[in-house]
Amino acid sequence: MQDKGKIKLGISIGDLNGIGCEVVLKTFEDVRMLDFCTPVIFASNKTMAHQKSALKIDIIYNGIKEPGMALDGKVNVVNVWRETPKVEFGTPTPESGKYAIQSLRAAVAALKNNEIDVLVTAPINKNNIQAEDFKFPGHTDYLAQELEGESLMFMVSDGLRVGLLTDHVAVKDVAAAITPKLIRSKIATIEKSLEVDFGIRRPKIALLGINPHSGDNGVIGKEDDEILKPVIREMTEKGHMVFGPYSADSFFGSDNYKQFDAILAAYHDQGLIPFKTLSFGKGVNYTAGLDKVRTSPDHGTAYEIAGKGVADNSSFKEAVFTAISIFKNRLEYKELTSDVLRKQKIKR
Repeated sequence: MQDKGKIKLGISIGDLNGIGCEVVLKTFEDVRMLDFCTPVIFASNKTMAHQKSALKIDIIYNGIKEPGMALDGKVNVVNVWRETPKVEFGTPTPESGKYAIQSLRAAVAALKNNEIDVLVTAPINKNNIQAEDFKFPGHTDYLAQELEGESLMFMVSDGLRVGLLTDHVAVKDVAAAITPKLIRSKIATIEKSLEVDFGIRRPKIALLGINPHSGDNGVIGKEDDEILKPVIREMTEKGHMVFGPYSADSFFGSDNYKQFDAILAAYHDQGLIPFKTLSFGKGVNYTAGLDKVRTSPDHGTAYEIAGKGVADNSSFKEAVFTAISIFKNRLEYKELTSDVLRKQKIKR
């Protein structure tokens, strides 16, 4: 696909009552963005016309019936639906959830069929997307089902990369969910992503402890000693650059994180609170480990400011650039490995 033009960047529009449309339109209102990719938005002409009018965003787009009709140098909108959804900025409704899922399904189908090269998803609401045929707590779980590979929520911003052992799991269930098998799988996914997606050879990975102070040698909890440490020793003996477990409360404040290519946190808030604090709204949520590239901004629907025209599109723009960068890195890695294999065959 890449030889036929610029990278085709698919966009699912998210919750229409949130800031999804706003950050998308603001990003591509800057025509210079069209030098980097060909955006393909999965929504409808009428929906985008209403949003740009309500938000007073000056942008011209090209309405198309299917992704294959997208034109380079244009902002393309695939008409996924014909009707005009009712928009109530700031209020999550069943209707806004329904159209968020329609957009996502269409975008993922196009990604699977290679009609787009990468996918950037605008924020959804985890409550109003639930339906009889869609029971997922978020994008990551749905993508893990639809695409091949072992998914990992990977938050990235410049040199800071934070992965999660468990993501949308209640705190009371975290310890029971963390097993040696899970740890090995997540480490393997991070290592491969760092090498293939970010061009890092022999990456260094830090694991954060499950309990406060990593259990204080069993005083506060035994999970770190009985689950994390044995796996870390095992991985180290096999030549992997895996270290820890580190006490989470001081790890980021001491700048210790700068010594590693990635950090693997035990649970959602342990990893995302420091990440979002340090990335200042420019972080990107990347679903690593899948056969396709998907990124998203590191924020939610932000209903409290929806429709006011004040949303910051920095994180969405970073998500676009990150998706493009990873796609190119994967192509380069594929070419390099192909060259190595070809040379090995010649030597034989």
